[in-house]
Amino acid sequence: MATDTASQTVVKRESLSALHLAGIALAVVSGLLHLFLGVNFIESPIGWSFLVAGIGFVAGSAAVAANYRRPLVYLLGIPFTLGQVVAWYVINAPDFSAVGFIDKGAQVALVALLVVLYRRES
Repeated sequence: MATDTASQTVVKRESLSALHLAGIALAVVSGLLHLFLGVNFIESPIGWSFLVAGIGFVAGSAAVAANYRRPLVYLLGIPFTLGQVVAWYVINAPDFSAVGFIDKGAQVALVALLVVLYRRES
């Protein structure tokens, strides 16, 4: 019995709405930024926390793209992302950067999207 492996994909494109794609984009951008910072600060504990955060954002995006337990991913993503915003404020106050404001703005938008997606899909 032959199988067409070319048509089998992990990403479930047909199940991704514009809101899903926007959320994935926001999370991937934030994840990549955190991975970049983690690599640059790898010798300090904050560098490792950046790496963990970056992996969390990328893994969450992959789970949503793969249609893997999306409502649970949304529920976990909300406090995870809000925790990033709070930690950024506590660690950086009062010396905030423009990049930090942009990233945190994207994360607040991501939280709003996660809430909407959770309410629609639960």
